[in-house]
Amino acid sequence: MILTVTPNPSLDRTYEVPSLDRGEVIRASGERMDPGGKGVNVSRAVAAAGRRTVAVLPLGGAPGALVADLLDAQGIEVAPVPVAGATRSNIALAEADGVLTKINAPGPELTSAEQESLLEAVREQSRDADWIACCGSLPRGLAPSWYAELVARAHRAGVRIALDTSGPALLAALREGPDVVKPNVEELAEAVGRPLATVGDAVKAAEELRELGARAVLASLGADGQLLVSEEGAWFASARVDVVRSNVGAGDSSLAGFLIAGGSGPGALASAVAHGAAAVQLPGSVMPSPANLDPGAVTVTAQIPVDRVLTEPAS
Repeated sequence: MILTVTPNPSLDRTYEVPSLDRGEVIRASGERMDPGGKGVNVSRAVAAAGRRTVAVLPLGGAPGALVADLLDAQGIEVAPVPVAGATRSNIALAEADGVLTKINAPGPELTSAEQESLLEAVREQSRDADWIACCGSLPRGLAPSWYAELVARAHRAGVRIALDTSGPALLAALREGPDVVKPNVEELAEAVGRPLATVGDAVKAAEELRELGARAVLASLGADGQLLVSEEGAWFASARVDVVRSNVGAGDSSLAGFLIAGGSGPGALASAVAHGAAAVQLPGSVMPSPANLDPGAVTVTAQIPVDRVLTEPAS
């Protein structure tokens, strides 16, 4: 079982519009509503793979109730932590030419009691967990050290933990030795405080995160592929993608694929890349099922192309 923790979930509303014209009345040609948040997306991807997952998340107000209902409809067990503030509602405007404009609300501010209730819910639900995946930004009220406390408690309980966050929250958690961290190339550059222009630069940055405490680093390099750097070694993987339809949630699907396959070694990296490649070829935030995967399109190698210039260098 994979337990996910999403401290700042959302109700995501997506509207399809012909074009985005400021100051005009725009009539949407389509709309959809999804449960949102990085940890929520990991649970959705795990469920799509036919595996058990439990989602721990603070929920409040009518939007929170809708998030719980939507997750339940997808076969995801929900362990809600009631909070006084309403769960945030995010809006995405998808234009006909593929441009996506997102408006993300800040979310409620959690009290000290609500923060502790969230940690306690993770403890209660983690008894049967193979992995805990903690993902996304922290809501107002939670200090950057909150993830570090969660990692420490998970390890005391003997549970492996994966962390997908950025900025001060990532740096603070590294000292507790998360089993795997999953930055994208921009987050990796931010963590080490310098630009990354090549695959080799990304490898060096991942090694620095390991020196700071991460036991393994699964780094997304966008269209170029992914890196896995751990005490077992370092590998680079990429996949053939025919058509990119949406990259929303692709990184979360990738983390789910990594954990489903055991969370270590080149086999898990191959699964991560297969899931991420499948996700970008699906519309919106749809998560891939096993039928969408193409393992034969994935290449994994220990011969890392350190001189390859990144398609999208990180500044």
